[in-house]
Amino acid sequence: MPNQTAKHGVIFALAAYIMWGIAPVYFKSLTEVPAYEILAHRVVWSCLFITVLLGVGKQWSAVSAVIKRPKQLATLALTSVLIGINWLIFIWAVNNDRMLDASLGYYINPLFNVILGMLFLGERFRRAQWAAIGLALIGVLIQVISYGSLPWIAMSLAVSFGIYGLLRKKVNLGALPGLFVETLWLLPLAAAYLWIFADSPTSHLTNNSTGLNVLLLSAGIVTTLPLLCFAAAATRLRLSTIGFFQYIGPSLMFMLATSVYGEELEPMKLLTFAFIWVGLGVFTWDALRNQRKQRQQKKAAQ
Repeated sequence: MPNQTAKHGVIFALAAYIMWGIAPVYFKSLTEVPAYEILAHRVVWSCLFITVLLGVGKQWSAVSAVIKRPKQLATLALTSVLIGINWLIFIWAVNNDRMLDASLGYYINPLFNVILGMLFLGERFRRAQWAAIGLALIGVLIQVISYGSLPWIAMSLAVSFGIYGLLRKKVNLGALPGLFVETLWLLPLAAAYLWIFADSPTSHLTNNSTGLNVLLLSAGIVTTLPLLCFAAAATRLRLSTIGFFQYIGPSLMFMLATSVYGEELEPMKLLTFAFIWVGLGVFTWDALRNQRKQRQQKKAAQ
């Protein structure tokens, strides 16, 4: 039975990261819609879709418990801002042919998480982790020196998602109730923008084609489905095991950007990716080695 559980966990983890990796295909189909507008649709329809799922899964008690805790509610208000910023930058990057930068951001994210762990959770760096972060920093510096500016898309995505993950970890709430409260915080702004302020050719749903409206309404499913798969994987696999799947998403984005959407991979940008990839290789090797070491220590203690 444990093997069967782990097998299902792997399937859910693969499904989550593959969906996140190919999400740019969905957003590319909405290039005629401004990024702010797509974000507003994403918030509104995610909130409605999650409302249905919470009813079906009978998880309203978790939402009620959060509403009675002002501190948790305030933290989720902050995480809602962070995830909103993350979504907006990602949508803008994809629809402005900057998918490679988005991919770079999600490659950097695991290494940024290690830094957050040291700063806020009292975790200590191992030598290999220092080396991995050093290699990633060299990669970022190459971008700074060659282009004269910080790779702001990559850094914004890595930082916003990293801090979001840290705060969500502190809240200790299920994926679905947590995302519901976050989208609920953003809902008034999203609804006001869509139905009062937005004035683009696509902002009036009655004037859009049926195909475009179906795509816009699908934003809730595109947002929530991979998250549900991730939550299902997290209950069946160790967090350290799930960590090894996280490179699938940015790798798929990288392949889509270079082979399908024709983004140019300049030599200096390739060099940046090379340093990040080597850093992640060191990071993964160290994690595997540390995991093996902990298992041996447990066996010895028994």
